[in-house]
Amino acid sequence: MKITILGANSYIARNMIYLLKEKDDIELSLYDYQEAHLDGEASYQALNILDKNAVASVDLKCDIIFMFIGKTGTLQGFDDFETYININEKALLNVLSAYREQKSDAKLVFPSTRLVYKGSDVPQTEDAEKEFKTLYAINKYACEQYLEMYHRMFDVKYLILRICVPYGTMIPNASSYGTAEFMLGKAMKKENISLYGDGQVRRTLVHMEDLCNVLYEAAIHAECVNDVFNIGGEDYSLKEMANLIATQYGVGVDYVDWPEAALKIESGSTVFDAGKLQSILHYEFRNSFEGWIVKQ
Repeated sequence: MKITILGANSYIARNMIYLLKEKDDIELSLYDYQEAHLDGEASYQALNILDKNAVASVDLKCDIIFMFIGKTGTLQGFDDFETYININEKALLNVLSAYREQKSDAKLVFPSTRLVYKGSDVPQTEDAEKEFKTLYAINKYACEQYLEMYHRMFDVKYLILRICVPYGTMIPNASSYGTAEFMLGKAMKKENISLYGDGQVRRTLVHMEDLCNVLYEAAIHAECVNDVFNIGGEDYSLKEMANLIATQYGVGVDYVDWPEAALKIESGSTVFDAGKLQSILHYEFRNSFEGWIVKQ
């Protein structure tokens, strides 16, 4: 099986590569903008994803394309909108153009985000109400729509997998700067964990090992195509997460007022209903958030 990974130096991609290297009969082609791969992978090539001609030279006539290129962030997008539009949208359009020109038949796997949903106190299915409070959120949803358009017009095969809050890592030095790691970092330095508001907003947490397994299994499954799916996990409030970590490290939890700008872009609770994907994959999750904390 030939798999191309675009954005091979990203947090999720590095873990995915680690997973794929343990499997037999997989040929990897890796690309990102840096001169070398952060883990020294030999099958890596530097690529300017914003150069349409450079992207056209990438061999996309493979079995699976993982599109891990993207720029995350919340408030930064308002000041740096050109970068967010270029990296999060133009990059995908360059890939879709090359896919068309090469008459590829690969399945293009696109990780999307919880931030496309309007906050809700009930688990959200894939067709739940949408709301976009940041450029990053609208970038991601725009890309979802591009994929559907190109499928309809040019028969591009795609798979959209929405991710809520990943945590953990399978390899050293490839961790996220996400919610769980922020809390853990504070606690490991014997500092209290700070939360905005009362910490009651909820998230679906998924360990990186489980996330990569689900991404791979969905990518190779014939029924997971030309559609969008939520990736499941465990349901926690931010307060519950902070208290578990604080107890393990003997620190406290401080509740502070929301900064005005942060409150304006806060999405509220986002818990995924992942029944649609689970009905196909029947995946058994291997990791728990509490277990992860104990191992740190």
